[in-house]
Amino acid sequence: MKLSVFCGVSVDGFLARPNNALDFLRTGEQEPHGFEEFYGSVDVVVIGRKTFEVALTFGKWFYGKKPVTVLSSRPLDFSSVKGGVVEQMSGKPEEIVTQLKARGFKHAYIDGGITIQRFLAAGLIDRLVITRVPVLIGEGIPLFGPVPRDIGLRHVATRSYRGGLVQSEYEVGALRTRTRKQRTLASRTKRPTGGKRQSN
Repeated sequence: MKLSVFCGVSVDGFLARPNNALDFLRTGEQEPHGFEEFYGSVDVVVIGRKTFEVALTFGKWFYGKKPVTVLSSRPLDFSSVKGGVVEQMSGKPEEIVTQLKARGFKHAYIDGGITIQRFLAAGLIDRLVITRVPVLIGEGIPLFGPVPRDIGLRHVATRSYRGGLVQSEYEVGALRTRTRKQRTLASRTKRPTGGKRQSN
């Protein structure tokens, strides 16, 4: 099963403002930048509770008819979701993937700050597509958080758009990763070498 992230962030790396507002993502001319094509390639969406609550404020259900799994350990009310296919799950990222895979899903769209961070830390994300919007907002909900080890990325492409959007695509885990302990040990064993000085 493939897991992908496709998101927009400010240039300083925030997915949303501290109050979860997304207004800044409309900065600049928002020409098509591949989301529709990407969304057509996924067969299930995985989001967290906060992202679900934000989606409810849009008026129209953002995810259409695509099956949506909301991760939460607390009961959720789906009565206000009109025309959508929504269910709740809880558990570790590995457990969620196992359940979805067993049901035949092939490509999941992982969305929402904490959810993205959890699945990245678990080593489950295969692809990252990050679109930077030309604005700095200073504070907010970051895209990335702590990780238990270095996560190798292979750069696939970077695309720029007339309105100022810059989009970078990566394959995740394509490079060898090392834990912090391994990295520290490696740095301690490396010593600069130089030739012998010769006197004139």
